[in-house]
Amino acid sequence: MKKNKVKVAFLLDKQNDWLFKYLNTKKFQNYLNNLYKISLVFNPKNLAKYEIVFVLGYTKILKKQLLKRCKNIFLIHESKLPKGKGFSPIQWQILQGINLIDVCLIRLVERFDSGPIILRDRIKFDGTELYDEIRKKQFYCTERLIKKFLKNYPKISQYIQKGKQTYYRKRHLKDSKLNISKTIKSQFNLLRICNNSQWPAFFYFKNKKYLIKIFKTHDK
Repeated sequence: MKKNKVKVAFLLDKQNDWLFKYLNTKKFQNYLNNLYKISLVFNPKNLAKYEIVFVLGYTKILKKQLLKRCKNIFLIHESKLPKGKGFSPIQWQILQGINLIDVCLIRLVERFDSGPIILRDRIKFDGTELYDEIRKKQFYCTERLIKKFLKNYPKISQYIQKGKQTYYRKRHLKDSKLNISKTIKSQFNLLRICNNSQWPAFFYFKNKKYLIKIFKTHDK
């Protein structure tokens, strides 16, 4: 008798369309669908029917009742937990000049980014990547962690987070503002993390607002 495939859901936020772009590729889905039955989900109401749920880039708070019904909910957070909990951890760390960023796959619990750690990985940047390249490396790390987790499931080992907690606040459109009195070099990391279409860099001059969009060229 053929064994039923494990149902796996990826809970996404429509605002984070970059994740959908990667998860919706045939290459990624074909790999997982050979072993699992996967679904991309935007509404958490029906998550209880899935055996495994990965919460990726979902910014809303999940209800306590849902966490009780779903026993295997996990998320991926890009910081050396418990340091760097909160929002946009990659962006904040790049602004700090950090190019080697820890990534944790953790169990989702009621307390914010406080679940036990199951797997770790790292993203290495060279300091020249722009927004799309940063997201690409972020996804490949996410993909590695998911594949490794599923390969070992249901054998899961985990350990409690230890150490001092720190938090990153949510970023807003105003955080993309450049200071025209400073050099481009000193603000290059800010330019790197700006999204040209959704939150481009900008500055004010003589009471007028100007947008700055950055692209990489391979010209010498």
